[in-house]
Amino acid sequence: GVGIVGEAATGVVIEDPEKFGKTLILQVIPGTQGFYGFITALIILSRIGLLSGQLKPLTLSQGMLYFIAALPIAIVGYRSAIYQGRVAASGIQILAKRPEKFFDGVIYAVMVETYAVIALITSILMVVNIK
Repeated sequence: GVGIVGEAATGVVIEDPEKFGKTLILQVIPGTQGFYGFITALIILSRIGLLSGQLKPLTLSQGMLYFIAALPIAIVGYRSAIYQGRVAASGIQILAKRPEKFFDGVIYAVMVETYAVIALITSILMVVNIK
């Protein structure tokens, strides 16, 4: 998603360098899904003891449960980042043609974020409930 928006932003910034900051805002938004995946991974690594150096022995079923718990943010995060990148790239077009409507494009991009946040919460709830 970040790459999609970056490609769209370059044309706008070449024409009007003053719009760099606003294009950067739209480019950063699809990057949050990677951050959500990182948070989920840190929680899993902490719970299995890898971060402390005291790796806990896991049963096969526990390992599978951790894998399954990571799937919501992995799948939804990946998909929503792509879609969010497309929406944010459209926001770049709004910025280019009607700069006063910039925040309309931001709102459209942030709406896609809802699904990534739901997936993050789902994954975290699944991870913390693994016994």
